[in-house]
Amino acid sequence: MHFLKELIDTPQLDDPAKNHMNIHRHFYRYSKGDFLGPALKIYATKNKITLKGSLEYEDLIQELVTKSTEENTIDISGILITGSDVSNEIQSLGLDWNLKKSSGKTKNYKAEFSEKIKKDTLTEIIETFRNNSYLLLSFNINSTCKVSTKKRIPQPSKKKIEDDEIEKRINFCSGTIENTDSNKKLLINLALKDFEKELPDKFKSIIITNNYKIEDIILPKGVKNSMLLRIMAIRKGKLFRTAEIDGESIEKQYNIVA
Repeated sequence: MHFLKELIDTPQLDDPAKNHMNIHRHFYRYSKGDFLGPALKIYATKNKITLKGSLEYEDLIQELVTKSTEENTIDISGILITGSDVSNEIQSLGLDWNLKKSSGKTKNYKAEFSEKIKKDTLTEIIETFRNNSYLLLSFNINSTCKVSTKKRIPQPSKKKIEDDEIEKRINFCSGTIENTDSNKKLLINLALKDFEKELPDKFKSIIITNNYKIEDIILPKGVKNSMLLRIMAIRKGKLFRTAEIDGESIEKQYNIVA
């Protein structure tokens, strides 16, 4: 499940650094203030639906396109980037990916891959690594079933919310699915569930933005390491989630503890 869908379902997490690191990890870079969160653009034609997303929407796009295909085997390529040693997860998935530790100051691990893989295994890969990693995945089955993800993680935007350049940010990952009722239903469930009642039967474009206002930071007790303090600290504030549907904007707000 995408971290925003899970957060919207349960906006105030219980001990997020301990119990919900899959969500919490998307917030521990934030201090107090207003910040740009991930953005997603969806546009539909008669035959296909195209999605373009910023960083932190790539896993949702990958999941949607993978689940939409009827192909049993998919020819994939890409890079796995993570901050922890996930060799056990790689092995448990039956993958022969060579995970290499970086030699720089920033501790991370990277594995490049290119192989044919079963659809069910790919779905499991996406679900597993969205919890602790960035999966920069690409594949092309046909013109209405493909994913393309850039091979470098972009730096977080330092722009103010009012100065956001969405079209630049959403070039990180793109995906295309066939425009069918079942795929629309899947799209709504994965990306737009909280706007389902406001959605028309047919739409041309939808832009989803998710912005944060961090109002308070609760530091853990007994932790002296500055990096661990930042990582383990709990953020309290608001999630402002806007859907611009064919030019008409609808906003929803959530009081979050993450």
